[in-house]
Amino acid sequence: MRAIVFDRPGGVEVLRVAEVADPARGAGELLVRNFATALNRADILQRLGRYPPPPGESEILGLEFAGEVLEADADAGGSGAYSVGDRVFGLIAGGGYAEKVRVPTGLALPIPDTLSFEAAAAVPEVFFTANEALFTHGGLRAGETVLIHAGASGVGTAAIQLARRLGATVITTAGSQEKLERCRELGADHGVLRGEDFATRARDVTGGRGVDVIVDCVGAAYWDANVAALARDGRLVVIGLLGGARVEADLATIVMRRLRVVGTAMRGLPLADKLAIAERFRRDVLPDLAAGRLKPVIDSVHMLEDVQAAHRRMEENLNIGKIVLRM
Repeated sequence: MRAIVFDRPGGVEVLRVAEVADPARGAGELLVRNFATALNRADILQRLGRYPPPPGESEILGLEFAGEVLEADADAGGSGAYSVGDRVFGLIAGGGYAEKVRVPTGLALPIPDTLSFEAAAAVPEVFFTANEALFTHGGLRAGETVLIHAGASGVGTAAIQLARRLGATVITTAGSQEKLERCRELGADHGVLRGEDFATRARDVTGGRGVDVIVDCVGAAYWDANVAALARDGRLVVIGLLGGARVEADLATIVMRRLRVVGTAMRGLPLADKLAIAERFRRDVLPDLAAGRLKPVIDSVHMLEDVQAAHRRMEENLNIGKIVLRM
């Protein structure tokens, strides 16, 4: 099969198309002919040598897939069973930049008839992450206010839609007026340009109270302002560390205002935890995606051979939503 490989860590120029061996399907797994995948920041970090795959997982980049079942266990039963030819998509720990992928059967989800393979590939990482950050870890409730950083990113565009569906007020940050306008189209109530004082804006919007939940992909660089933006009993959910990992924290502020700080990352989780995440997505999000009430936001679609241009676009922060690779 064809796949994207690289022989050494480095810039986009190390990425190339090569013929590699097909993945070997194990018991309880599907072999899927993969038609589309999507880029994630994890792919860039892995290419740079900073984020290796978990032990035993494919060294090939790519955390998402969308395709058709080629092989499945003949005796598989239950609601998660699939047959050859079924359209499936989902999240994997590696191997998505390839024409075939293997995936535990329970992590594969049926592609709604309303979604193309490209649209389906733009869903798993961002909607799984946003659903977990907002609700499982953030405990966001109707009527509360959420601050979503990088609202024009893949996770940001998903989180805005999920929060608005719930009935929350949404504040978002983004790097340009164009991106803020796209966030407003998706349902954001207020926008703050990157570099502006989002903590003060958050308190102004909430009448001085602060926001109930923050979904943050930046980390250390936003720590002080995030804490200042939170209301009493506020929850900060950290999903990325683009702005660094080390902070100096005033624990007295956290204690006195009863703040909660939660970190989450899915790639290295045990299978049982991933299955639970997939099931929450299947129950709470997939029906609205199928009905068109939620939509993946696709920035651009590139052929597999154009992977260098796709990575460059993400590194330069030009994308609004997901960058998709078509096999």
